[in-house]
Amino acid sequence: MVKGITRQVVVVKGGDPAMFEQAIFLVKDGVLSQGGVSEEALLTQARQACARERTPWQRWREKLTWAACGA
Repeated sequence: MVKGITRQVVVVKGGDPAMFEQAIFLVKDGVLSQGGVSEEALLTQARQACARERTPWQRWREKLTWAACGA
């Protein structure tokens, strides 16, 4: 539970609809106020992170990791 804290977030809907409804990215304090990054650039970066396709090796490595953990 978070009380009394205001954070800037980017909410991206999409991804795998069977598993996820939306992704929420917490924006670091001062990123937008410093003027180095636009809101559109933040949104583009968040969308790319959600749409990033994993390679077959990454999917295999993830399965191996879960198997090694006993899941």
